[in-house]
Amino acid sequence: MFSIIELENFLKDNNSDFEILAHDTPIISTQDAVKYFDIDKTAPTFVMDTDQGYVAFIVSSKRGKLDLKSMKQKLQFSKLKMADREKVQSEIGYAVGAIPLIGHDLPCVFDDCLFDNEYIYGGSGDELHTLKIAPKDVIRLNNVVKHMDCDIIR
Repeated sequence: MFSIIELENFLKDNNSDFEILAHDTPIISTQDAVKYFDIDKTAPTFVMDTDQGYVAFIVSSKRGKLDLKSMKQKLQFSKLKMADREKVQSEIGYAVGAIPLIGHDLPCVFDDCLFDNEYIYGGSGDELHTLKIAPKDVIRLNNVVKHMDCDIIR
């Protein structure tokens, strides 16, 4: 689990194109982000409980509500559901709503629609900071095991 300083150092050491943005109030949901940046460029990280264990889903907020049944079928999981909030916090160290784009050490499913943006905005692991980062760096610095095509689950 990274502190903000550790995250910044990690991203610098890995030559990432990023900025860490501070804000006065927590951003727990996409709607909380409206006052700070374009929510069409946000990428919330959801922790899902799958047949392969916990998997972080980094998805475009443009998708709206996720259709887990379709995602399960199209991404070929035999089990796919939202992970239990309390278990996520105790097992990976981050509260739901503050799951970072980088540093959670989970296998990932990455939404390729995020490549429509030069930068995306997402969790930093701290509710008073948001990570602005190039999508290519999110891919490079995570263990991406599957990709969601833009035409999957609109």
